[in-house]
Amino acid sequence: MDAALRCASFEERRDRALALFAEKGFGQVSMRELASHLGLTAGALYHHFPSKQDLLYDLIEEVYEELLATLNQGRRVHQQTLTEVIAAHWALHAERPLQFRLAKRDLCCLTPDQQVRIGQLRQQYEASLLRLIVPKSTLRGQALAATAHVIANLLNCLPSWLQASQLPQAQGLALMESMLMGGIERTLRGESLNTMV
Repeated sequence: MDAALRCASFEERRDRALALFAEKGFGQVSMRELASHLGLTAGALYHHFPSKQDLLYDLIEEVYEELLATLNQGRRVHQQTLTEVIAAHWALHAERPLQFRLAKRDLCCLTPDQQVRIGQLRQQYEASLLRLIVPKSTLRGQALAATAHVIANLLNCLPSWLQASQLPQAQGLALMESMLMGGIERTLRGESLNTMV
């Protein structure tokens, strides 16, 4: 079998593993069941991934690498607008809904070292996101870090919620944009925090 065919076969099996994890839950799938579902022996599966956690880590890591690439790609071409950032997140969620579900639901199933590495990727993503959309925020310190965390969570939860609502795509995206832009602009000007003091 040539390299291209092996690679395509591996990607197909990886997608099937992703679907099984998303359907049943990572913790409910044994290595034997996974191998059987993929049409492999357990030994052949172990050849590619030493453990289920390594496969899960690979799938979750890919999500954060894609998120970072989306932000960094826009920075190379031009300064992305918040509208473009929102649209890029919407499109990525539409393309990889199962991976986002795993990243949210099954992160706790990773080893502690893997969780730390994913946490580092998430921090890089949040810092890049903040630099991109709010380069001149009046917020500082913990308030700014909390803002980045909330914005990242909204950007990565709203698409799933709205895409599941059966709204037409354009209407769902417009609703997401409206929700995020209004809240972000007000918060980053510091209005919410200043009025609470």
